[in-house]
Amino acid sequence: MLSVHTSPLDAPGGGDAGGMNVYIVETARRLADAGVEVEIFTRATSSEQPPEYPLCPGVSVRHVTAGPFEGLAKNDLPAQLCAVTAGVMRAEARHEPGWYDLIHSHYWLSGQVGWLARERWGVPLVHSAHTLAKVKNALLADGDEPEPRARVIGEEQVVAEADRLIASTVDEAGQLVELYGADPRKVRTIAPGVDLDTFVPGDALAARRRLGLRADALTLLFVGRIQPLKAPDVLLRAAAIASADPALAGRLQVVILGAPSGSGLEQPQRLEQLRDELGLGGVVEFRPPAPRSVVADYYRAADLTVVPSYNESFGLVALESQACGTPVVAAAVGGLPTAVADDVSGVLVDGHDPDQWAKVLLEVLRSSDVLARLATGARAHAERFSWERTADGLLVAYREAILELRSNSAANQEVVIRS
Repeated sequence: MLSVHTSPLDAPGGGDAGGMNVYIVETARRLADAGVEVEIFTRATSSEQPPEYPLCPGVSVRHVTAGPFEGLAKNDLPAQLCAVTAGVMRAEARHEPGWYDLIHSHYWLSGQVGWLARERWGVPLVHSAHTLAKVKNALLADGDEPEPRARVIGEEQVVAEADRLIASTVDEAGQLVELYGADPRKVRTIAPGVDLDTFVPGDALAARRRLGLRADALTLLFVGRIQPLKAPDVLLRAAAIASADPALAGRLQVVILGAPSGSGLEQPQRLEQLRDELGLGGVVEFRPPAPRSVVADYYRAADLTVVPSYNESFGLVALESQACGTPVVAAAVGGLPTAVADDVSGVLVDGHDPDQWAKVLLEVLRSSDVLARLATGARAHAERFSWERTADGLLVAYREAILELRSNSAANQEVVIRS
């Protein structure tokens, strides 16, 4: 596996670490359980990182030195792709020929490295985009910077060269075909999963005590990187409107669990400033990214998890919350209509108008019956997804790609012999 710009060892919720990190770790673990030996290559970001780190039995993380350890933004990394590729090639050269059977790249930067490795090793390339520049650019938040043209071109190249393209939803599969000209025969739709053992329902009051949250509050939770794309400002503006409602007066509690990332790093204090401007000093609390087991406690402690993103290729936060029995109010964009069953496990909201978001939040929070019904539906919906199921789908795609490449190679050899 290739994960050039972010390490699977990084905690999600800040920097460039998010759902993709979770996806890579969880699928690698399940593939190892199925007997697949997995090596994950990522760029080293500290001189203290060992060349190889055992993530779990059957899975290791290899740190490749490429450029300065610190201070490189994601948009600076294309200049280091040659160095990353060289490190990957050197690692393979230490083994006998044919050591790797397949490459699975994650995000377009990794796809560029995987494309070259595929040509050198004669093995198939399976690629997961996770996000697509053309889709993001069509759904930009106010003030957000569009993805650069270099990324668009890079994605187009990887889509053209990959033996299989993994989409999280039917919508993403369609975008690969319609926006990038992908061969439909190469596209496989495999939904991400959720750890149904870690993310389980529990005692909300006990979770609030452990986290130091108010026991009697109606609690809204945001989990993720703080940047315009994720739209935490929409939640704050909606909370300001909702908190003026007599039914919620003095009862609302909003927790933002995450850290600035991407374009949010340009004004890292902007969300806190907005909180103060809206007079929500006693309502909104910021917490740093936390380990997965603690994140599960935050979900249990919340009445609702709010996902107001402008785009999400899937939305693992929504799935994790529902697995803990906490309903989700989410934007009806990207993969969220798949991750959230509208009016069953949560509520989908069209657009990003704070007034509309406040209206929906109030409708749910005012009714304990609605909350209870959605909470029941939340866990049931989440149980339709598991990482084991995701890994099974990937194994099918891997086998298809390997057999197809071998078949094509054999056919080409026969043509050469006959000629």
